[in-house]
Amino acid sequence: MQIKDRVFIVTGGASGLGEGTARMLAEHGAKVVIADMQSDKGEAVAAEIGGRFVRCDVSQEADGQAVVAAALELGKLVGLVNCAGIAPAEKTVGKNGPHALAVFEKTLRVNLLGSFNMIRLAADAMAKNEPEATGERGVLISTASVAAYDGQIGQAAYSASKGGVVGMTLPIARDLARSGIRNMTIAPGIFGTPMLFGMPQDVQDALAASVPFPSRLGTPADYAKLAKHIIENDMLNGEVIRLDGAIRLAPR
Repeated sequence: MQIKDRVFIVTGGASGLGEGTARMLAEHGAKVVIADMQSDKGEAVAAEIGGRFVRCDVSQEADGQAVVAAALELGKLVGLVNCAGIAPAEKTVGKNGPHALAVFEKTLRVNLLGSFNMIRLAADAMAKNEPEATGERGVLISTASVAAYDGQIGQAAYSASKGGVVGMTLPIARDLARSGIRNMTIAPGIFGTPMLFGMPQDVQDALAASVPFPSRLGTPADYAKLAKHIIENDMLNGEVIRLDGAIRLAPR
């Protein structure tokens, strides 16, 4: 799949993994639509990379439709990278009682339903593309987490949402195969993102040291490199790739 002169949507593109991916795509000549709730930051990043910003709650159909419409105005939409997400921490039963149902529901809504909402809308537009020389019409990349496999204490909601992203990767790829649209998922380990940088420095250092090799936090550039390879390698389809330095999370 060609990146240059093609249109890509990056949800959560105002910061973290999404911002790193949006910048990578722009550096390689793509037209990028950043979909995010952070208007000021999103507009700033879009201006820097020559892209477009659309304020978007990925769990809302109308917002997703507006993002796809904006992308189609720029040209041929061939890619979606889902990086929007939230990561609350709450025990099933804690000091204050049972896990708040609203928190669990919101996490599933943003991380799982939001990813599927953007996938279905972007894929519908891509299915109308003239195929590339490879027969492809588009590529979809979503973001899960190693917590989908070894979630820690307090991550029931987060792990459930990311496990859902993992679980739908293959069936979506199978659904879209006849349209020449690939669907992949990246499951990052411990990455240096705004969510992690909110933790105390000693906690960040301990997390980095827990990664077997390389013993450091992952970076948005690491994620973007893999996203680029997925986009360009048309044999990658229907699979989840752990990007984690061989870490397996302990209970806490």
